[in-house]
Amino acid sequence: MIDQGSGAYVMYLDLFKGFGLKDQDFTKYDSPLLSFDGRVVIPQGQISLPVNMEGKEVMVTFIVVNLFSSYTAILERPWIHTMGAILSTLHMKVKFRTKYGVATVRGNQQVAQQCLVATIRWKDEQAKHKEIVEKAPL
Repeated sequence: MIDQGSGAYVMYLDLFKGFGLKDQDFTKYDSPLLSFDGRVVIPQGQISLPVNMEGKEVMVTFIVVNLFSSYTAILERPWIHTMGAILSTLHMKVKFRTKYGVATVRGNQQVAQQCLVATIRWKDEQAKHKEIVEKAPL
């Protein structure tokens, strides 16, 4: 996901492990983050990795967090500027210049909807679990 208002480059732990990276691959990151739902999140660490999109590569330092998300990573506004990109959330497209011309990366509306549904279902399950825990006899 590309979030124009995000204050951090975020990588979720599932993607970090999916790359075959280990805990010793990231460096310490001490500042807590605030999640989309307002909770304080303590990061696992940070790691710098190249992000290659359509042949244009930029080094990005990601903060690694162990949270559920239907996304794998969040890129913030400075990435958009570094890429010289133009972003349209309405059209789910990012355009930027490469040495071969203008590249267009298209999002997928169906996948975006699936991410939204997965997030809503996860939140519903969390709410049900919380109710069960609160109603459990001591």
